[in-house]
Amino acid sequence: MTNKLIYFVGNWKMFGDFSSYKIINRINKFSVKTKKRLNKKIIFCIPSTLIHFFNKKINSKYISLGAQNCHQQEGYGAFTGSLSASMLKKAGSKYIILGHSENRLEGETDTIIKKKIISALKQKLNIIYCIGETLKEKKSKKTFKVLKKQIRKVLEKKFDDSKIILAYEPVWSIGTNKILNSKDLKNTINFIKKELNIVFKNKKNLKILYGGSVNEKNITLFSKIHEIDGFLIGGASQSSKKFIDIIKNYYK
Repeated sequence: MTNKLIYFVGNWKMFGDFSSYKIINRINKFSVKTKKRLNKKIIFCIPSTLIHFFNKKINSKYISLGAQNCHQQEGYGAFTGSLSASMLKKAGSKYIILGHSENRLEGETDTIIKKKIISALKQKLNIIYCIGETLKEKKSKKTFKVLKKQIRKVLEKKFDDSKIILAYEPVWSIGTNKILNSKDLKNTINFIKKELNIVFKNKKNLKILYGGSVNEKNITLFSKIHEIDGFLIGGASQSSKKFIDIIKNYYK
């Protein structure tokens, strides 16, 4: 068992209603019981409609809540249906996912993502910045080129690196149950760390998560790759049992 702090981040995507707090409440009870034994940080990035309610209902010091995206505009504006980082912070969000491939596929560019990160950092939100290659890019052996571009075009030395967590999510792996072999994943994580060290001038506190079909069965494989600092978990985070089993199996 590792003594390193490991992040377990749930991305609920478009899932949940007010009664769904029971899922996180069960995970909170598990966190309380294992606080001294398992060195973990649990974060749930939930629909914006639930942040304030969950924050009041659960009131946990063991689980942090986050949002899944924001608009790049810093203040109020004529952007129907959009939410700013400031609005999400006031609702109770401490973290925010930015750059997720699902948003990139809808037209979100590196330039827009960078503006969103700047806006969120001004609100002192913790950023979970997603990068990853598509299947076509992987087959064309462009993975490192794509990741390098996504890192260098978006992140800057002046950013507060202590507020940024990077999440590597191969687009072709999300929801497919297909994962990289351990050797390739380790090499990719080390490449990402090298690029981050170039941007942030060899800072030591940079965290890298892995996401993409993470579940209670394959987590034992990932637990052997010590370069990974945690996991961004999609569908499996919508079940308290699956999420808890992921944590349990990681520490086996």
